[in-house]
Amino acid sequence: MTLADLRGKIVILDFWTFCCINCLHVLDELRELEEQHRDVLVIVGVHSPKFAHEADPVALAAAVERYEVHHPVLDDPELVTWSAYTARAWPTLVVIDPEGYVVAQMAGEGHKRNVEILVGELVAEHEAKGTLHRGDGPYVPPAPSEGTLRFPAKAIVLPDGHLLVADAGHHSLAELEPDGETLVRRIGSGERGLADGGPDEARFSEPNGLCLVPEDLRHSLGYDVLVADTVNHALRGVRLADGAVTTVAGTGAQYMVGAADNFVPSDEDEADEELASIPVVGEPGDAVAGLTAGSGTFVPGPRRHKLSSPWDVAWSEPLGAFVVAMAGNHTLWSFDDSHGSIELLGGTMNEGLLDGPLHEAWFAQPSGLAIAADDRIWLADSETSALRRVDPVERTVHTLVGEGLFDFGHRDGPADEARLQHPLGVAALPDGSVVVADTYNGAVRRYGDGGAGGAGEVTTLATGLAEPSGIVVLDGGSTLLVVESAAHRLTRIALPATLVGQILDSGSHRTRRPVTELSPGEVRLDVVFTPAAGQKYDDRYGPSTRLQVSSTPPGLLLEGAGDDVPLDRVLRLDPAVPEGVLHVTAHAASCDADPAIEYPACHLNAQDWGVPVRLVEGAPATLTLPLHG
Repeated sequence: MTLADLRGKIVILDFWTFCCINCLHVLDELRELEEQHRDVLVIVGVHSPKFAHEADPVALAAAVERYEVHHPVLDDPELVTWSAYTARAWPTLVVIDPEGYVVAQMAGEGHKRNVEILVGELVAEHEAKGTLHRGDGPYVPPAPSEGTLRFPAKAIVLPDGHLLVADAGHHSLAELEPDGETLVRRIGSGERGLADGGPDEARFSEPNGLCLVPEDLRHSLGYDVLVADTVNHALRGVRLADGAVTTVAGTGAQYMVGAADNFVPSDEDEADEELASIPVVGEPGDAVAGLTAGSGTFVPGPRRHKLSSPWDVAWSEPLGAFVVAMAGNHTLWSFDDSHGSIELLGGTMNEGLLDGPLHEAWFAQPSGLAIAADDRIWLADSETSALRRVDPVERTVHTLVGEGLFDFGHRDGPADEARLQHPLGVAALPDGSVVVADTYNGAVRRYGDGGAGGAGEVTTLATGLAEPSGIVVLDGGSTLLVVESAAHRLTRIALPATLVGQILDSGSHRTRRPVTELSPGEVRLDVVFTPAAGQKYDDRYGPSTRLQVSSTPPGLLLEGAGDDVPLDRVLRLDPAVPEGVLHVTAHAASCDADPAIEYPACHLNAQDWGVPVRLVEGAPATLTLPLHG
């Protein structure tokens, strides 16, 4: 299939990679648009991988099935098409009109409304010109795979010894006998959606994390298991006695960074009474859900607060709350249903690897949680291929394994040299060590700290697994139950008494995207913001933009690092550092431009870039990045 074959259609190229939560959000944003305009619009996914595993065509085919991608996908493992369209970030949308001209390029997520407007305008324009051809697109979806489980995500052991599995591909929960194969019952209709009710009526959308509610809270809360219902951006409670499902947090809509509508007001008659009983979130001055903590304005209850792709949940005794790995905006939250609160626990919503106090830390798609015997929280931080540990009392985070967003591999040995590849699950062992579902390496890895403050070490316990995404510790720690997501099964692994694993070294890697050549010395960075159709800059309450710049290694930037208001900046790059990565985060606020609207809707547009650069004499001295509303 070529672009010439698609002449007469509106074409959207969706540059994505299946590890990226923002890319998965865009897939969901495009579903409705794709269905509405199927006779005039063709979406072509261009899969440009970040991790080595994603360059495997078999893994890509599984991801297309897993995420129900109903349009053709171009495999672009060498990033040839990525380079041809000058994409610089995952995800990026490129819109091509029926005559073959590129009419828009948009980086990041949250462009659904703008794309809807643009498609409508293109349909009207080209229908009038006679250049629009209606008719079915070229895609015929394959039949889905059959079986008890379909892309299972996580599992837990129930009080009666049964297993409960988040059966993400079937949009339901599967209760199995202890053998891990025999189906006892299914909770959820199997149809994608958000609906409460009994086990046959309830609907989920790609559920992932599961957590047993502490026994002393089950009666008062009215449910026994808490579920991270990822694509519904919700937490669901499940009562095991009858399989009833209730939404306990989230509205079904995605929390968008900086948006003013991240909560849904209740009826005015009960709003004041309900809000007055809910504690304020965060520290004074922190903006959460468009409200300012410490200002006397109360944050709404969990059922009216938007969430963003919760991926896992775990109960923390010191916090007296559930910890939620909020993969969609790179944060950790605490959920206390007894007191009707959901609070930002850690993370700034910047994506990256930064340790220290939780309120200053950076995370990157936190996807797996486990509570150790000492109550510390182990965390699989997938996009930085990192194993991290959170102290809920000191409110700090420390990285044990992992280097950053672009460093990964399969390397055992000293923890500071070890490498993982996009881990999604973690479990604590009785001896104080931890096992990791090293998803894109198809392995189970173990981290041990050596005891008595010794140096940490990483070993490999098992390989040859198909995208393991969760681990359950059984039989007092002698057996692991691994959720092999891409093999649609649960697999038991017996652990040796000494827990001695293999020392493997398949190398470490850095994400190899096309490198941008820049001149050493002074370089101008220019982020060009284009508000969405019908919107304008919003500067009524102060500066409407923000630009953060850093680099890896830090020495690449002699001047220009830090946080400031303007979207342009002069950088000075050290000629002695021949290559590195520029990390750029831009924010720009815009509002409806129609003066007749008394209360215009406002939006915060945000995008992160990691731009690999090489310093070459005579290369351009300007770096331009597009930010679209």
